[in-house]
Amino acid sequence: MAGEKKRILIVEDDQMLSTMYKTKLQSEGVYEVLSADNGADGLEIAKEEKPDLIMLDVIMPQLDGFAVLEELKDDPKTKKIPVVLLTNLGTDEDRAKGEKLGAADYLVKASLTPEQVSDKVKKYLE
Repeated sequence: MAGEKKRILIVEDDQMLSTMYKTKLQSEGVYEVLSADNGADGLEIAKEEKPDLIMLDVIMPQLDGFAVLEELKDDPKTKKIPVVLLTNLGTDEDRAKGEKLGAADYLVKASLTPEQVSDKVKKYLE
């Protein structure tokens, strides 16, 4: 198993951000990065691929991140996968909702560089 890349699923509808995070994480050389640009596809990929970590935007077309998170945590096959919410909703209310639904962390995109996001990811995959 050593040397096998950790798989990360990025569910983000902003193509530019998704590509930026994907590029940053892949440049580390230890991650395989999957991506989806809406909640419904993200949920499907998560259930099929069972990644090691899911980075999930909250505001998205079809299914929002909270709905996706709830479904992931309700499914025995995906409930153990750490989910990091990556959003621009910085309110305590949203943060509390994310925690209550089982998110491993809640990151506000606007206040983090891709480097900082990558550091957080490392922490969850160690």
